[in-house]
Amino acid sequence: METFKPNGGEHVNAAYDPTLDQPPIYEDTDVSNGEHRTVRPSVASAFGHDTLDRLPHIDFYRNPGSVSGHRAVRPSLQELHEVFQKNGTISVPDTVEDDGEGSNGTPYSDLESAVPLDSNRGVVKFGWIRGVLVRCMLNIWGVMLFIRLSWIFGQAGWGLGIVVILLSCVVTTITGLSMSAICTNGVVRGGGAYYLISRSLGPEFGGSIGLIFAFANAVAVAMYVVGFAETVVELLKEESAIMVDELNDIRIIGCITVVLLLAISVAGMEWEAKAQIVLLIILLVAIVNVFVGTVIPATEDKKSKGFFNYNGKIFLENFPPDFRNGESFFSVFSIFFPAATGILAGANISGDLKDPQSAIPKGTLLAILITGVTYLGVAVCVSATMVRDATGNITDIINGTVSCTGPAAAACELGYNFSSCAVDKCEYGSINNNQVMTLVSGYGYLIVAGTFSATLSSALASLVSAPKVFQALCKDNIYKILHFFAKGHGKNNEPIRGYVLTFVISVGFILIGNLNTIAPIISNFFLASYALINFSCFHASYAKSPGWRPAYKYYNMWLSLLGALLCCAVMFVINWWAALLTYAIEILLYIYVTVKKPEVNWGSSTQAVTFVSAVSNALSLSGVEDHVKNFRPQILALTGSARSRPALLDLAHSFTKNYGLCLTSEIFEGPRSEALEEMNAGMEKNQSFLRKTKRKAFYTAVACDDFREGVLAQLQASGLGRMKPNTFMIGFKKNWRTASTEAVQNYVGMLHDAFDFEYGTVILRMDEGLDVSHLVEAEEEMIKAAKEEEALDNEMMSNGGKARGLFRKNRKSSQQVLTTRVSVCGPPPPHIAKMNEKLLEASAQFKKKQPKGTIDVWWLFDDGGLTLLLPYILTTRKKWKDSKLRIFIAGQPGRTELDKQEMKSLLQKFRIKCSDINVIDNIHVPPRSDSLKKLDDMIEPFRLHESKDSAQVDAIRQQPWKISDEELSTFEDKTNLQVRLNEILQENSKSANLIIVSLPIARKESVSDFLYMAWLDILTKDLPPTVLIRGNHKSVLTFYS
Repeated sequence: METFKPNGGEHVNAAYDPTLDQPPIYEDTDVSNGEHRTVRPSVASAFGHDTLDRLPHIDFYRNPGSVSGHRAVRPSLQELHEVFQKNGTISVPDTVEDDGEGSNGTPYSDLESAVPLDSNRGVVKFGWIRGVLVRCMLNIWGVMLFIRLSWIFGQAGWGLGIVVILLSCVVTTITGLSMSAICTNGVVRGGGAYYLISRSLGPEFGGSIGLIFAFANAVAVAMYVVGFAETVVELLKEESAIMVDELNDIRIIGCITVVLLLAISVAGMEWEAKAQIVLLIILLVAIVNVFVGTVIPATEDKKSKGFFNYNGKIFLENFPPDFRNGESFFSVFSIFFPAATGILAGANISGDLKDPQSAIPKGTLLAILITGVTYLGVAVCVSATMVRDATGNITDIINGTVSCTGPAAAACELGYNFSSCAVDKCEYGSINNNQVMTLVSGYGYLIVAGTFSATLSSALASLVSAPKVFQALCKDNIYKILHFFAKGHGKNNEPIRGYVLTFVISVGFILIGNLNTIAPIISNFFLASYALINFSCFHASYAKSPGWRPAYKYYNMWLSLLGALLCCAVMFVINWWAALLTYAIEILLYIYVTVKKPEVNWGSSTQAVTFVSAVSNALSLSGVEDHVKNFRPQILALTGSARSRPALLDLAHSFTKNYGLCLTSEIFEGPRSEALEEMNAGMEKNQSFLRKTKRKAFYTAVACDDFREGVLAQLQASGLGRMKPNTFMIGFKKNWRTASTEAVQNYVGMLHDAFDFEYGTVILRMDEGLDVSHLVEAEEEMIKAAKEEEALDNEMMSNGGKARGLFRKNRKSSQQVLTTRVSVCGPPPPHIAKMNEKLLEASAQFKKKQPKGTIDVWWLFDDGGLTLLLPYILTTRKKWKDSKLRIFIAGQPGRTELDKQEMKSLLQKFRIKCSDINVIDNIHVPPRSDSLKKLDDMIEPFRLHESKDSAQVDAIRQQPWKISDEELSTFEDKTNLQVRLNEILQENSKSANLIIVSLPIARKESVSDFLYMAWLDILTKDLPPTVLIRGNHKSVLTFYS
C-alpha cells in the first residue's frame, strides 16, 4: 500500500523496503496549515474519492502483535455498514496497539510475525547455498564415506550396494519433496522440523517430535565427536602416544573438541558458517583425492593389499553379494542409512535464513542429489579397483601358469594368490579393512583430514540445530517447565541457554565413551521426524483445506504417505527395539501434550481433517432414518450464559455426556445493535468456559427483540441434519408470582412451542433456585476492581510512589470508581448471604458424586418412554451409580398386584433394572383442605371473580392470562390431581436424591398461563430436586432386537 500526500497527489513509499517482509512505517507529514498528522494509506487515487475502504495489502493479513506492538487494520464491516452520521465523523484507526495477547487471552508466543525494521540491522541471514546446501552436504557426507562405504559394497556387491544407496535416496527425496511443499505453504520461522510438523499437524505431534528431535541432535553431537576422537586415538596408537588409555583418551579429546565447537557456535552464526566452509573445502579435497587415487598406478604394496586400479574383471567379480558373518541386505542397509539422515540440517536453522520458503527446498533437494551421486561414484570406483580379500603379503605373487578359479580369480589373473583368504581371515581387501579409502586415495593423510572434517562438520551442525529447535519449542510454551530456555541473546536471538544444555547433554554421553547402543535410537528419532514430515504433507493434502496452497507443486500426497510408511519400515529394519522405544516415547509425549491442551491455534491439518470428518459423518447420518434403538437425548438447554445455571447445565450434561448432543442456549433481548455486541463478546468466553469445565456442550446464542421469538428460533434452527435437538430443557420459573405478565406468558409460551415442534420437554426445579448470574457478575466485578487497584499500585510503585501523567490527574476519580464498585460488590446482609450460600451449594449438587439413595420415577402417563429413559441414563453415569431406580405408577384399586406384575414384565423387556415398583392406587382421593388452601392462596392474585361489575369483568377478560371461575370449574379434577400428587410425593419421595415426574400438559387456549404455572408449582413444591418430563409421545424405548 502506498502513502498518499495531499500536496499534488504524489505517491511515495520511501519507508517501505520491498526486500524485507515488513510493513511500511507511516511518518508524520507536514500539511499546509502547519499541523502534523500521520499519513493514512489512501485509495483516493484508485477510485477518485476518499473512502474508508482499503486496498488489499499484506499488512492486513499479519497476525496480532506482528509489528512493534502495532498492526494495520482494515475497517470493520460494522464501521462501513453503520448509519452515517452527517454531523459527525467516522474515525477508523490505521493501526491498533496489541497487548501481546490473542483473542483467547493467550500470549502470541509462536511469533508468526516479522520483527521491527531497525532490529534487522546487523542480523546475519544466510542464502540457500551457505544456509542449506552446504550444511546438508556436510551432514550427509559423514564418516560413512571414508570408513564403511567400501565394507558395504564388499558385503552387498555393487549391484545391491547401488540399491541400498538408491533406496536411501528415495526415502530422503520423498521427505525433501514433502518438506518443500510444507515450507512453501506460508512463512517459515525458526524451529526447523519441529516448526514444520507443529504448524501442520498441531502442537500434539509437533511438541512430541520436537522434544525428541532436539534431544537426538544433542546426542548426535556426542556421536560425531566420539567418532572424531576415535580417529585421533587411532593415530596416537600408531605413534605410541596414548595419554592414559584408549577409552579415557577418547573422553578427554571428545570433551576438548566439544568445548571448541561450543565456542565457535556461541561466537555467532557467522563464525559457525565460516567454519563450515573451511570444513567443506577439506572434505571436497578429500573426495577428489579418492577419485585421483584410482587412476594413479598402483604400487606393489597396494596390489598386495588388494588395490589394482580399474579392472573389468574385478568390477564383475564385485557385482554379486558376498554376505559374511550373518550379515544380510537389511543389516547392511541399516548400517548405511543413518549416513543419509542429514537432510534437515538446513531446515533446522530456518530462522536464520533470508528466504526459508525458497532456500529449504532448493538447497535440500540439491544436496540429496549431489551427495547421492558422490556416494555412488566413490562406491563404484572402489568396486572397480579393489578386491574383496587380500593378504597384504607382497610375496604372494603367482609365478608361472595357474588356473584361476574361485572367489579370488580376478586377483589371480592379475598375478596375486589370495586363495588363503578363503581359509583364514585376511586383514586387507574391501570387506576386511576399514581404511580402504586411505589405500585407494592419492594421499592418505587427506582421507584422515576428510574424516576429521566429516565428523566435526556434522557435530557442529547438530550443535547448532539442537538449541535452535529447542528454543522454538520452548517459545511456544508447550512444555511450560522448559520456558526458561526460550530466551535468546544478541541480534540473532542466539539460544545461549540451549547451547549450554546441549553441551551438558553431549559431554554426558561422551563420558560414556561407547555409543553403539544409543546410535540406533538416535537414527530412529531422526526417522520418526522424517515420517511425520511426510505424513504432514499427506494429511494437509488429504484435508483439502483451502489454506493448503503450497507454491512448490512437485509433490504427491500418496507419495508422501508412501514416504511416511517407508520411514516407519526403515526404523524397524535398523533396530526393532529402538523403533518400539521411539514410538513409546512419542506416544507418551503426545498424550502429555494432549492432556495439557496448550492454548495455541496454528490452523493445523488435524483441525481441517476433523472438520471434514464431522461434515462427512453428519451427511452420512442424514441419509439414514432414525431408529428407536439408536435414540439418544439431544438436549437444547436454556441456561442463559454457560455460568448462569450450573445445576441445569450439569444435569443436561449428565444426560448427554460424551454420547449425545447438548446445546446451551442464551437469548439476548433488546435492540439488535446492542444485543449483537453483547452476544459476540460472549461467544468465545462461554464456549471456553464449557471447554475448561469439561462440559461436552456447544454454546449457542440468539439476538432478538422478543424473548419468546428467540426461543422459537432456537427450537427451529438449532442443530445440523440428524444432529438436531429433540429434548427442550429449562429451569422452573420460581418467581412466576412476582414476575411480569409478559414474562410468564413467554415462559408458558415456550413450553407450548416445544410441544408444537414435538420436542420432549424437561423442567428442573430446585427449591433454592437455579440462577446464579448475580453472583457471577459480583465475582467478575470484584476481580476487575482488584486488577484496577493493582494497576494503580503498580503505577505508583514504578514512579517512586508518585503518580504521573494521566494517572496523576485521574487517580482520585479512579479511586472513587473503585470504592463505589467495591461497595456495590461488598458483603450483602446476613439473610441474603445465607440464601446465596444455599444457592451456591445447590448449584453444585449435580457436580458431586451422589450419595446412596434413590431416583424416584413417577411414570404416570405414557409419553413414549422418555420419562423412564432419562433416569435410566443417569444410573449409567459414574456420579449416579449408587442411586437406584424406584418406579411409581398409578393403579386402580383392587388391581395393585396385577399392575405391578405388568410393569415388572415391561421393564424386564426393556432390560431396565429397578430396585422397587410401587403402585399408587389412591391418587383419586381428594386432596386435603390445607393443601387446597395453599393452592387458593397461590392463585388468588390472578383470579377473575365473576361477582365484580360487568364493565370491570369485560376489561379484565381482554387479558386471557387471568384465571376465571369457569376455568377452575372446568379443570377442577386436573387441578386437584396436581395437589394430590404433591401430597403423595411428600409421603413417598421426600428422601430421594432426585424425583422424576410426568409433566402435565395444558391445552392451548384452554388453560390460562397462571393456572398452568400454579399446577407446576403446587406439584413440585417443597420437594428434593424434581424433574418434570414429557416425551413427544413417540417411542424412545423398544424391546425388539
